Amino acid sequence: MGLQQTLRALADPIRREILNLLKEKRCSAGEICDHFNVTGASISRHLSVLKEADLIRDTREGKFIYYELNASVLEEIMLWMADLKGDNSHDKQE
Repeated sequence: MGLQQTLRALADPIRREILNLLKEKRCSAGEICDHFNVTGASISRHLSVLKEADLIRDTREGKFIYYELNASVLEEIMLWMADLKGDNSHDKQE
């Protein structure tokens, strides 16, 4: 996934809050909807954007789809930001 697409996905406060929910545990779309005062269609679109940016994964279990955080993409962004900042401590090996 491209960095631009990932940063665009992270720019929205609802999507960031969805990620905060998913860092605690995996959730169904209905459980995610219960945390927000927006339509289910809106949450579905936010989930699609997060999934397209590879920030979340989904798993179908019966009639439910469960979403979970994909931390590896966030780790890549953090490393890029640390490099941009000039913090090369992750490169040093003693």
